[in-house]
Amino acid sequence: MDYLPQARQVLDIESKGIQSIADQLDERFNQFVSICLKALKNKNKLVLSGIGKSGQIAQKMASTLSSTGSRAVFIHPVEAMHGDLGMMYDDDVFIGLSYSGETDELLKVIPAVKRLGLEVLSLTGNVDSSLGQSSSISLPCKIDSEACPFNLAPTTTTTAMLALGDALAMVLMEVHDFKINDYGKLHPSGAIGRAITLTVEDLMRTGDRVAVIEEDTLVQEAVLAMCKSKGGMSIVSNESNDLLGIFTTGDLKRGIAKDVDFLKRKVSEVMVKSPTKLYKSQMAVDILDILREKNINAIPVVDQDDKVSGVIDIQDLPKFKVM
Repeated sequence: MDYLPQARQVLDIESKGIQSIADQLDERFNQFVSICLKALKNKNKLVLSGIGKSGQIAQKMASTLSSTGSRAVFIHPVEAMHGDLGMMYDDDVFIGLSYSGETDELLKVIPAVKRLGLEVLSLTGNVDSSLGQSSSISLPCKIDSEACPFNLAPTTTTTAMLALGDALAMVLMEVHDFKINDYGKLHPSGAIGRAITLTVEDLMRTGDRVAVIEEDTLVQEAVLAMCKSKGGMSIVSNESNDLLGIFTTGDLKRGIAKDVDFLKRKVSEVMVKSPTKLYKSQMAVDILDILREKNINAIPVVDQDDKVSGVIDIQDLPKFKVM
């Protein structure tokens, strides 16, 4: 049985739902952002809340906001009524999520939140609902249909609401001028953290693990140098340690295929001049970008004076857990 048509239909319905949300964006979004931004600039936080699937989306939104420089927390509306209101402070901003806008548990907490002095914002499929009417600004998340064949299970609604939350987080991130170094401070662990906290110098090969040869070296000697270093590239340099070019196993294969005497030629005749290079002070994340863009396996590394310092070899990256 072929299940692909149904799967594609679900994805198509949900993608149309996201586009519908994008089409509904208007000046209310700008006002929504301004209110959030004012609170964040005053060292206050965004408090997100919801029940059921909307609550799960609110949790994800709070996590994304926090990890991208906008202080945010999730509070369960029922728990809020039993003491968790103490997590909120004057001038925090409360953001309620409910597609119907009539979720009892969420509506019950709104008066208590307002008594604490918080401004209330919301994301809902019905801005004229009780939640919408209780909010200073309510962003519309109305969609035509769920991806569920009964039009019941929250699918398109949650996808669209999640996408709108991501849009909010990314806009606030841009306004905050949140840089990759800031991101690294909040993600010190895992592959992401290592990629944006480690430098090229931390990962590069040095010493005997780098094959460095001169211009007049024969190709066959360059191959031996690569074998000795257990790498796939020789760096061509001069007495001043300047980077002149590189010679790789790929160059070797292509050269032998065309010329039986290729091994007897000088490397200067066949090397790649002005190769892609990395500075040892660059962040590890730059390595991944270059490897993907250039589709190469090794990159020479130089210092700030363009002197050869080492080699980044794709074989080493998994052990550093940055891939």
